[in-house]
Amino acid sequence: MNAHAFTSDVAFTPTVKAIQARKGSRVAYARVEERGGWQADITADLAAFIEAQTSVFLSTANGDGQPYIQHRGGPAGFLKVLDERTIGFTDFSGNRQFITQGNLDDNPRAFLFLIDYAHRQRIKIWGSARVVEDDAELMAKLMPEGYKARPEQIILFTVSAWDSNCPQHIPQRFEAADVAAALAERDKRIERLEQEIARLRSASCATVKE
Repeated sequence: MNAHAFTSDVAFTPTVKAIQARKGSRVAYARVEERGGWQADITADLAAFIEAQTSVFLSTANGDGQPYIQHRGGPAGFLKVLDERTIGFTDFSGNRQFITQGNLDDNPRAFLFLIDYAHRQRIKIWGSARVVEDDAELMAKLMPEGYKARPEQIILFTVSAWDSNCPQHIPQRFEAADVAAALAERDKRIERLEQEIARLRSASCATVKE
């Protein structure tokens, strides 16, 4: 259960609010708080956004407060929404430093940052996370089918609040596979047009000869 007065208090500490007041944005954010703060439940739109991503950044901090960010990627759908407050994904084997797991053992607070460059959208999700080991049933549910990676364990993320950012300053970039598909479709269209031009020329020449 969220112990804060507003869900956005997970980020808007008294110090942050004092800075907002000094710099002129507190009134606007106070209106957000009057409406209940940020959302805590995963909506249908957010679930669709999450499960469409192929990349995510997971932030943790150790017992001393030292932050750490880890990137995780996979095919679309590797991030799965399990219920209105839970996101799960397979933690694939990597360099085996286990910094994230160690941090979560000391401090379960965590943060997810998702960015869709093509549509210039980003989502920030606050919450807590835990590592699940040796759960074959859950692993089978979360492991992307046919993906060539070795599963190490599972990370379950419990959402406490989330917010979206405006697209300002997000560069528009596209996935290589999407670009390749678009170019292939363009090439097919050019080929069809060239064939149609050749057909029309042939028909025109035949008409002239007659």
